[in-house]
Amino acid sequence: MAVALAAAACGGGEGGESTPTSTSAAVPDTTAEQTTTTSEQPAATTTEAPTTTAAATTTTEPGPPVYPLTGVIVGDPAVAALPALVVKIDNAPGARPQSGMNEADIVIEEIVNDNLTRFAFVFHSQSADPVGPIRSGRIQDIDLFGSFNRPLFAWSGGNRTVTDAVRASDLVDIGPSRAPVYFRSSERRAPHNLYSTTGALWSQAPEGSAPPPQQFAYRSEGEAVQGVPSPGALITLDAVDVGWEWDAALGLYRRSMEGRVHEDTLSGPVTTNNVVVLEMVYVPGISDSPDAQTIGSGRALVFTAGNYIEATWSRGDRLAPFALTTLDGQPVELSPGRTFVELPRIDKTIPLPAA
Repeated sequence: MAVALAAAACGGGEGGESTPTSTSAAVPDTTAEQTTTTSEQPAATTTEAPTTTAAATTTTEPGPPVYPLTGVIVGDPAVAALPALVVKIDNAPGARPQSGMNEADIVIEEIVNDNLTRFAFVFHSQSADPVGPIRSGRIQDIDLFGSFNRPLFAWSGGNRTVTDAVRASDLVDIGPSRAPVYFRSSERRAPHNLYSTTGALWSQAPEGSAPPPQQFAYRSEGEAVQGVPSPGALITLDAVDVGWEWDAALGLYRRSMEGRVHEDTLSGPVTTNNVVVLEMVYVPGISDSPDAQTIGSGRALVFTAGNYIEATWSRGDRLAPFALTTLDGQPVELSPGRTFVELPRIDKTIPLPAA
């Protein structure tokens, strides 16, 4: 069940030409059977006629196909064939509450300049209408999202250096200067009012777009949860304080930010099935924007099903997901469902002890 994850400057670039194209993606065949045949040679003696044992055939049935970013059984093959859609989301005070956070399969929170964080909503198995507010990208995004297999990249734009770097990468730029599928909300002030819908953004997928690979390992039904009991975690991302609290009755983690419940406009309190904390080294980037070093290795703290797992992350290149490994060398297994990935600096996360 081992698998993998991946999860960046600033600027304006909104509006301009559009190049809409149709979506076309093939559904991978994940249900082929594997058949193993074993046979014994006839055994003969001098007193009895030879005895022949018929060959035994063993067929191993694979499990049903799952959505790669959640580990949940596929309900719609057409949805499973979609490419990953990464949408950069504002987290400045004027941008809250956001729209679409609970509909994203994976949410990644990264540190950006001005002591703020920014989100990447990674959509695949669910949709959101609307999604936003949408903001600019960072250089660190190019490495961070490389494992999603040429994902669609929805953003408000960036400065010349960042824009050139994104367009030279395998991220598929579907920002406003390329796709006329964005709108401004009259309920927010610019620049915190740029929105779209996942349906409109997916309509911009180029021909040949393919689904993302699986990013994490998932626990099988009935399999014991790794780690030790913990009610959650406190995380500091520079000036942003985040809390995650396990709600056993709900079977989900609830998010707080700056000491208050974090709300989403579409669906209420922000929740998730798994919280994966990947400690990052940040180095100064363009315009003093922090640049997370997402290739290499570091400490990981994983929260799933009310337990805490001390682990490490490793990643050999930008096209590979983050490999999560327990301290005794076993793959970390998450609960099937949505995952929230936090990217704080080193030693800025406190796992809460069991009561």
